[in-house]
Amino acid sequence: MIAYRKSQPYISLANSYLIDSPQPRSLLGLCLVIQIASGIFLAMHYSSHIELAFDSVEHIMRDVNLGW
Repeated sequence: MIAYRKSQPYISLANSYLIDSPQPRSLLGLCLVIQIASGIFLAMHYSSHIELAFDSVEHIMRDVNLGW
């Protein structure tokens, strides 16, 4: 099977980009962990009340470190 993937031109191209690529296999997991962690930190500063939602977004943008 490996020889077939290496000998056919289009399959070899897909093999070099998808299967034999040098990216770490846990890159998707790392992105998921970063999104979950940032979501938790945003949830600590956000208020969903209709009168306070805009003020909480302003607070995140201006007062939270690395908020924007």
